[in-house]
Amino acid sequence: MRLKDKVCIVTGASGWLGQAHALRLAEEGAKVVLADISESPETLRAVQATGAECLGLMVDVSNEESTREMAEKSIERFGRIDCLLNNAGIAHVEPRSIEEVDLNLFDKVLAVNVKGVFLCMRAVVPQMKQQGSGKIVNVSSGAWLHPSRGRLSAPQYAASKAAVVGLTRAVCKELGQYNINVNCLAPSSTPHETAEQVFTARDYDKQERALGRLGVPEDLTGTVVFLFSEDSNFITGQMILVNGGMETW
Repeated sequence: MRLKDKVCIVTGASGWLGQAHALRLAEEGAKVVLADISESPETLRAVQATGAECLGLMVDVSNEESTREMAEKSIERFGRIDCLLNNAGIAHVEPRSIEEVDLNLFDKVLAVNVKGVFLCMRAVVPQMKQQGSGKIVNVSSGAWLHPSRGRLSAPQYAASKAAVVGLTRAVCKELGQYNINVNCLAPSSTPHETAEQVFTARDYDKQERALGRLGVPEDLTGTVVFLFSEDSNFITGQMILVNGGMETW
């Protein structure tokens, strides 16, 4: 119960990692706002089953009015906003050469992955400033930290996740005076598989990690709980790599 009665917004809550984060926050005693561009009935039922208070909202993170409504409805329901996890994003982008990247897709990825992070932060900051406290965690990726190793990459995805780190660093100094911490989570690939499968499959990926395995959701959710808890009160403006030692920083 490290987050007892904290009000936490999770964007991208209908996805499997978003659901994992929401469940872990609920288990830690948080009141959870489930925000996604589509309805999140499975996540809502799962969180309700823990006994936690929760609110489901349909939110387009790339739309300013939608993100403002997200903050307003959260405050209307729970009276405050303690934590924001900017988890929503477009991740499954097929690798393409720079000459083949679709420009409409390029714009869409940056609109969700970068502008969406910016708008959600801007939406919750007034309430956090009024409270005199808040924790924001933006989800980046380790994808921009290493070359594609001879394989095609997704330039728009790597650019968007590097930009998330830049946004985090840009706002942390401004918001520190209001006791608002802004950090960035940079995971490596976390396959949608069971823990047992992750430990035994994809040897070529495992060999690149010091710990010899791929990530599982619990690796990420535990880090988010730490960054939302009182234990991280003196940590801000940081990129936390959760990748089993694939890249070091």
